[in-house]
Amino acid sequence: MNVSDKSLTLNVGLMAATAITIFASCLLGTQDLAFGEVIKALMGGGDSNTSLIIWQIRLPRALAALMVGIALGASGAALQGLLRNPLAEPGVLGVSASASLFATFAIYWGLVSLSPWLLPVATIAGALLATLFLALVAPRVGSVLTLVLIGVGLSSLAGALMSLLINLAPNPFSVADMVTWMMGSVANRSFLDLAFAGPFWVVGLIFLAVAAPGLRALALGEEAARAVGLNISVSRALVVIGAGLTTGAAVSIAGAVGFVGIIAPHIVRPFVGYDPARTVLPSALLGGLILMLADCLARLVPTDQELKLGVVAALIGAPLFILIAARRQALGMQT
Repeated sequence: MNVSDKSLTLNVGLMAATAITIFASCLLGTQDLAFGEVIKALMGGGDSNTSLIIWQIRLPRALAALMVGIALGASGAALQGLLRNPLAEPGVLGVSASASLFATFAIYWGLVSLSPWLLPVATIAGALLATLFLALVAPRVGSVLTLVLIGVGLSSLAGALMSLLINLAPNPFSVADMVTWMMGSVANRSFLDLAFAGPFWVVGLIFLAVAAPGLRALALGEEAARAVGLNISVSRALVVIGAGLTTGAAVSIAGAVGFVGIIAPHIVRPFVGYDPARTVLPSALLGGLILMLADCLARLVPTDQELKLGVVAALIGAPLFILIAARRQALGMQT
């Protein structure tokens, strides 16, 4: 089986697994629902209580986790291809934290009460600025480690500023909202929340899809990419804007959720022949699948308070991130 066939099989398999997981997310929860009841509710029938649980609580939550995972997976794959850095992703490089910082500013100053659109706009502005900064810095640093350290510093600065805003918050309700964005959650999301972030999410994914073929040429180096006719400035702009829009949209839905964007590309890359162009789509699908499964786990773990999605993602992703970094060091690769 050639790489193209393997890639197609992988994408179809991930799409099927995604559909099954969406249904499982509607089926599982604190209140038991029968298989047939869920089917009827999704088809527009069944009793009103079941329909309310499915359409107002569980399905929007599952789709929110899916949207966030797709955004982070696609952005991570595209940033890794652009920067030629296998450790690049929105969370590790501080993009998600910067987007959360701008969201926190919007919450702190009460801008969200003026218009619901201001929250996604603020998060996307923060993500775009951070991504643009990294795109400008990346060509000037000499190693992966330096770039990751810059991202860690950016993330730490954003976290410190968020902590400062929490410390100065005028009331406990603002504190609760800001902490939610810092920890990441898709609980209590509605279709309206998805609709506000949806346009930015869709446009960002289109930008990343258009930029994906150019990532194959960039893998050979900038000089080789220019030699085959790639406009590097345009490709860089497409990835930066696309990653900023999708990450901002993800943060506006769920707050800061890390490590998905680095794990998904590393898992799918061997199945697509290490082709950066073929990595973006399956990374997006796998990212969505991972976050939906993590959200199911967060709902089903028997704790007094429901675990936050960002916490579960970090508990899963951080050890894998350490394993990836250690494996690269063991192979003698530059970090």
